[in-house]
This record gives sequence, C-alpha cells and structure tokens, in this order.
Amino acid sequence: MSENQKILRVDSSMRYEGSVSRQLGDRLIARLGGAVTVRDLAAEQIPFVDEDWIGANFTPEEDRSDAQRAKLAFSDRLVAELKEADVLVLSVPMYNFSAPAAFKAWVDMIARARVTFKYTDNGPVGLLEGKKAYVISTSGGTPLNSDADHLTGYLRKILSFIGITDIEFVEAGLLMVDAQTSVEAAASVIDKVA
Repeated sequence: MSENQKILRVDSSMRYEGSVSRQLGDRLIARLGGAVTVRDLAAEQIPFVDEDWIGANFTPEEDRSDAQRAKLAFSDRLVAELKEADVLVLSVPMYNFSAPAAFKAWVDMIARARVTFKYTDNGPVGLLEGKKAYVISTSGGTPLNSDADHLTGYLRKILSFIGITDIEFVEAGLLMVDAQTSVEAAASVIDKVA
C-alpha cells in the first residue's frame, strides 16, 4: 500500500442502500490508501457504442473530424482515467448471471484497438500492463465460479485483454442464502491485502 498510488474505483451496482459490492469497495479503498478517482456507473449514463462511435474510433486520430473527436471525448476521458491509475478497484455485482449493463457499456468505452490493446500476428496484446486490479464480485443466489457464473470469467478475460493480468478477486456470493458468512469471508480477504 502506498499513499502515492493512484486508484481508479469503478462501482457498477445500481443500488446504493444495502449494496454489498459498494460496502466491500469502501472497505478495500480504506485499506489501500492513495488518491482515488471514482467512476460511479449508477450516477451517470454511460453511452452505448453506436455506428458513429465505431466510425470515429476506427478513423486514424489525425484524420478525425471535430464531430468524431466529440463522439469519442467521453471514451477518451474514461481511457485516460484507466491509464493514469496504478490500481483498479472494480465492484461488480452479478446481474442475471453476468455484469450489469452499465459495466458492459464502460468496458465497450475503454476496450479500444490501438489505445488499450493492439492486434498482432500472434493475436491481441493488451497495452495497459503493470497495473493491479482488485475485483469485488457479488451474487445473490448464483454460486460464483459455477457453470452459471458468466461474470468472473468475463472480468478476468476483459482485464487480461487490455493487459491487466495481476488480478485479485474478492468474492461474496450467495448473499441471499447466507449473507453474513459471505460478507465476513470477503472482508477477511480485504483485511489481508498488503
């Protein structure tokens, strides 16, 4: 833990009151220390990728029109936050076996060819190496890391796709079955973060 580290916290629970992923995120941020930038996906509307966005993204930067630059401006801000961060704290509850739509929209804004990953003869290569990611994943009734869990594998894949392979999961699953035991186990993991 370093007070000089820059942390990007991305919260994707649409709940504030009673959100376990947000509570665990608070606990982890307090443990880590450092300068924190918060991106709260419930508090703002993340735009979806559309045809104009794709056209702008695949136009070389030096050839983009003012309208194309404007179309990519929000995505550029999100990418800049990500690039600046030393550590990511992603709190992602499971919605219908996977990530909330707002989190997927955030991923679509930051996973950009030639910006956060590149294609090579040997396949895609992530460009955001050297970062640490803590992923807080929660679920109500679906066991995490089960066949029905399409969240944790997706999170691991998308992070490694953009070059972030130092990933630590903090999991609180089956909250509707035994919330106390699950939260206590997740808190114990957080309390051991060095």
